[in-house]
Amino acid sequence: MDLKSRQRSPYRSRLERLRYAFSELRADALLVAHLPNILYLTGFTGSAALLLAGRERSTLLTDSRYTLQAREEVSGARVHIAKHGLFQAAADELRKLRRGPLRLAYSPAQTTVAQKQAIDTHAGGKLRWVAADNLVERLRAVKDEDELLRMTEAAQLISRVFEETLPLLQPGVLETQIAAEIEYRMRKRGASGASFETIIASGPRSAWPHARPSPNPLMKNELVVLDQGAILRAYCSDMTRTVFLGRCPDQLKQMYAAVLKAQQAAKAAIRPGVEAGRVDKAARDVLKRHALSRYFTHSTGHGLGLEVHEIPRLGRGDSTRLETGMVVTVEPGVYVQGLGGIRIEDDVVVTPHGARDLTTASRELLEL
Repeated sequence: MDLKSRQRSPYRSRLERLRYAFSELRADALLVAHLPNILYLTGFTGSAALLLAGRERSTLLTDSRYTLQAREEVSGARVHIAKHGLFQAAADELRKLRRGPLRLAYSPAQTTVAQKQAIDTHAGGKLRWVAADNLVERLRAVKDEDELLRMTEAAQLISRVFEETLPLLQPGVLETQIAAEIEYRMRKRGASGASFETIIASGPRSAWPHARPSPNPLMKNELVVLDQGAILRAYCSDMTRTVFLGRCPDQLKQMYAAVLKAQQAAKAAIRPGVEAGRVDKAARDVLKRHALSRYFTHSTGHGLGLEVHEIPRLGRGDSTRLETGMVVTVEPGVYVQGLGGIRIEDDVVVTPHGARDLTTASRELLEL
């Protein structure tokens, strides 16, 4: 088997597992409209496509802009270049599967009402829609060996970029300038882009969990939260570090130590079979002991992969059980209005022995 074949081989296996999943719903086919799911199942990276996964074969529908690209990228599915629109082409393909009423599985969360109506109209109203949320997402949640390699490299890349950026964190430098440097250095190291808009938040704005970079300058004796992630070979990384410009006061040192302990407790709780909510509880219990739990306003983490937010969610009461091969973020934080915020975030993979860190940058409090 040549290199190209080895790279493409996962797609056929993924489509086979998907067929098994939707056949349990007694569906004749599954409509996949979400582009990251299409990428996962076929390797196609274009911006316009539908995938019809049938019991015996799958067809990727795209338009003439992607004729050459689809032939080069797609594996495990037949490529059909639609001449009269994707919805008409989808209806034509469905009619080939069965003359009478056809049961078509779809994801209500990933298929718009307009898409559904358009296909239904072209199919002459003969479709029986079967709701099937998260079929592909559940497959995506457990990463294979190649995916884990890509995610490790993406995590290492963003860790190095953060370390390179530290000398630039000086009073007077604008938050937007730091964000631009981080994203420039990602691309210089091979990333195709940022996993999300880079977050740089200093001073009181560091208490905004998802603050956008502002034209405000960094100031001495303030916290700076840096949340950054890179996309490398289609897979995301996501890492947050908090630093202090100057000598950090004892109150903030104690807060930082509590957040770090909360993160360590959450990581220690991660292992196959554990409910995601238990990981969240482990972090909250530590912050509660330090009288900080009311300042922790989001979940402890989330799944990571082709998208920056995937299943599972490490949140309160989430009963999803972790599995070997899942990659999740672990990111407890505290946010105190008028004082500032502290968040420490790593990407970890669930192994038979517990959590293994993918991001590598120092987690200790840095006073710059």
